[in-house]
Amino acid sequence: MSTSRALAGTTAALVAVVTAVSVVAVSAVAVPAAAVPVTAVSAVAAPPAPATPPAASAASPVVSAAPPGGTYYVQSVTTGLNAADAAGAVEQHRPRGDEDHQRWRLRAEGSATVLESADTAGRCLGRSGTQARTVACGTVEAAWEIVDAGADRYRLRAPGTDGYLAVGPRPSGAGYPAQLTVGASGTLAEWYLTPEGPVTNPAPPAGERTLDQMTFLTAHNAYANGVDGGFAPPFVNLAPNQVRGIEQQLADGVRGFQLDVHQTPDGAILCHNSCTLVGSPVALWVDLQRMVDFLAAHPDQFVTVFLEDYVDPEVLRAELDRVTGLADVLYRPDLTGVREHGWPTMERLVADDDRLLIFSDHSRSADESAGLTRDSFGVLYQREWTVENYWSMGPGIGDSDWSCYSRWYDAGTNIPLTEPGSGFRPLFVMNHFRDVPVAATARTDNERLLNRAQRFCQPAARKKPTYLAVDRYDVGDPAAAVATLNTYTY
Repeated sequence: MSTSRALAGTTAALVAVVTAVSVVAVSAVAVPAAAVPVTAVSAVAAPPAPATPPAASAASPVVSAAPPGGTYYVQSVTTGLNAADAAGAVEQHRPRGDEDHQRWRLRAEGSATVLESADTAGRCLGRSGTQARTVACGTVEAAWEIVDAGADRYRLRAPGTDGYLAVGPRPSGAGYPAQLTVGASGTLAEWYLTPEGPVTNPAPPAGERTLDQMTFLTAHNAYANGVDGGFAPPFVNLAPNQVRGIEQQLADGVRGFQLDVHQTPDGAILCHNSCTLVGSPVALWVDLQRMVDFLAAHPDQFVTVFLEDYVDPEVLRAELDRVTGLADVLYRPDLTGVREHGWPTMERLVADDDRLLIFSDHSRSADESAGLTRDSFGVLYQREWTVENYWSMGPGIGDSDWSCYSRWYDAGTNIPLTEPGSGFRPLFVMNHFRDVPVAATARTDNERLLNRAQRFCQPAARKKPTYLAVDRYDVGDPAAAVATLNTYTY
């Protein structure tokens, strides 16, 4: 990733395992023993004079299908953000688990349903005119009719009207507004009701585990290790993200590798931000060759590469052409029916020798303009196959930000972590590091990795992380978090 990052921690208790995709270590994952979305937080002034919600029409749905009583996050299908109590206003905020007043206790109240704040007794998610507000739970404005919208989605309707809890329309050139509204039915009025403590199931037998049911230990800026070669200008290279070379990372059980690749007269080179003044940097093909050689020696293993990609497609293709044996193990989900049938089992991938998956964060549209797409030679566009949370938890020391929201949500992009995919489930890349890698901080943050994954990121994405990306994977035992996530399905 383009900025050196390390992890952040927060003291928080481990909460119930969240509903996501299952993961159990299969032989394909060796675990060693040893941009930004709108998050309005400001206090909200008194609302304008109440307006009247839309009146009921003859065509209004009447099917009430509230899920069982319990504590839920109310997540926008459109943005993936959570409804939060913000000093009386109800706004969409970045998911923060059991912090930031985002949990709501759902219960039946006569023929209707109410959602009481888990943090403020007697205050419920309600409305005042066309604005969502917290109101006294015993009032008419706190009552909702829960309407099943299909695909595990719901609409919250003000009884007797066609007014629904909704995200406000998106202004041109901006993100969706924070303040939630009461408006017409439609996609903006669709919500996930995600349980705080969902039921999980044991992972299936090894032969039945699919790729999206796995969790892999992943090294952020894996090339920036100070062992294999230079990666940054002087002084910057004194803060490596990792301290072991690629071959040792593979031996230690790392199975995901985040690499920054830049274009120079020498080809596609691994450097941080720029290759200017970098001494003895490593070419991309060299590290890929190390991985292919490892896979040849370990035929039951699976590896994924994530490229932060600043290279022209023809240069990248020429770089991959230098890797001996790459074609033998390169996995092409775009050619093998994943979009129609979902991810295959790890047993199937190993049997077919489909064991190296390469993603690029580059834009398909830019490549189409250039006349050569990366997926034509086996490098997939990551945004089409994965979701990924915003990369930074904050500066190298001090407090951290554990909120878990999409790195691909801004004025021009909208791929929420809750994106369900079409025919297959997107893989979830969970980043857990800070702007600058500091060893002591990374140790603390890695010790808290499972806590953040289960309390914050799993409910935010409605799936388990497939890849846990960390700095200094050698401290704080992040492999223990991988092992735990590999014992159940969400």
